[in-house]
Amino acid sequence: QLQLVEAGGGLVQAGDSLTLSCTITGSSLSGYRLGWFRQAPGKDRDFVAAIGWNDGRTYYADSVKDRFTISRDKAKNTMYLQMNSLKPEDTAVYYCGTGRLILSSIRYANNYSYWGQGTQVTVSS
Repeated sequence: QLQLVEAGGGLVQAGDSLTLSCTITGSSLSGYRLGWFRQAPGKDRDFVAAIGWNDGRTYYADSVKDRFTISRDKAKNTMYLQMNSLKPEDTAVYYCGTGRLILSSIRYANNYSYWGQGTQVTVSS
């Protein structure tokens, strides 16, 4: 059983930067892929970015590509989301998730087996 805990959310202004972290405990992550999703009020949980724990390959939603960077630190069992040039439309609760995912499934929240509790990111204009 894996446990995920996000941290780093907050209130920022448009154009600011913020880094989220997701610390994973409970089991080896070998063979897992990890992802960041976000959910605004009344909307679906949308894919933001994903990374392979073993190979470090990264994948992004078009809306955040060139502004957000996903990374992982294997020694700390932690994944990060560096968010630059934040916009008001980035406002949402951000969740990290993981599972033994094939590549074609990483963009769909219902394929993930484990989730964190979420962290609020609010970007004011």
